[in-house]
Amino acid sequence: MSEPTSPRTGGGLFGRTTTPVGTWLKIASGEPVEIMAYAGFDFVVVDLEHAPLDPQNAYRMVNSAAALGMTPLVRVPDKTPSTIQKVLDAGAMGILVPHVDTVAQALAVGQACRFPPHGVRGAGGTSRAGAWGLRPNAEYLATGNDDVLCIPQLESVEAVKAAPEMLALDTVDAVFVGAADLSLSMGTTPAAPEVVELIGSVIEAAHAAGKRCGLAFGSVPARAALAVREGCDFVLLSNDTSMLAESARGLVTAFRDASR
Repeated sequence: MSEPTSPRTGGGLFGRTTTPVGTWLKIASGEPVEIMAYAGFDFVVVDLEHAPLDPQNAYRMVNSAAALGMTPLVRVPDKTPSTIQKVLDAGAMGILVPHVDTVAQALAVGQACRFPPHGVRGAGGTSRAGAWGLRPNAEYLATGNDDVLCIPQLESVEAVKAAPEMLALDTVDAVFVGAADLSLSMGTTPAAPEVVELIGSVIEAAHAAGKRCGLAFGSVPARAALAVREGCDFVLLSNDTSMLAESARGLVTAFRDASR
């Protein structure tokens, strides 16, 4: 099994000596971003797929995360080049793209992340990513091609089978297996042996291509640590809303129990 060798690091995220750990952001506010930075997360993923966030929210959250030393990634709500371009011009260091099922789809989203001749992304040097026109254009273009991460999410058996070919694309830097949707599409659960086997096959394919594979684990860090020992390269733990909900419920439950 080869070590990951993809040249793009997403602002240093994949250049760390320890396994990067991140979380999802779903609350349209700057405070959760700050809290995650103080808690020690390496990266955050602003979730435009499963949260009522708009581009302005994402813009400000990306900016805050970067200023606080975390790598800002965004899960886009669709595969359109216009959405991907806006997110990257807002300063995101990479994107996660839901439900990428085919090599053709992976190629399209990868090209949407890169400037010509490597892709179809339009130049927006007057955006935040280009320091509003103050950054040298050559530097803006080079960073857009060489450092921004493109991470397709594999959430179907079809996607898993296509993983080796997706990972062979120069424009794809890593993959993320959405175990919940994958198992849902199979009519089973994320812990089912057949799902675990498919996830293992993706990790092997990623490492064979010299790239990385990530997974999410909710609020179960022990499972995430085990997955890392078994080859997973980056992990997502819980999200801001669930952390708040679990803490709130635990606090009330503890009070009720103590009051009996």
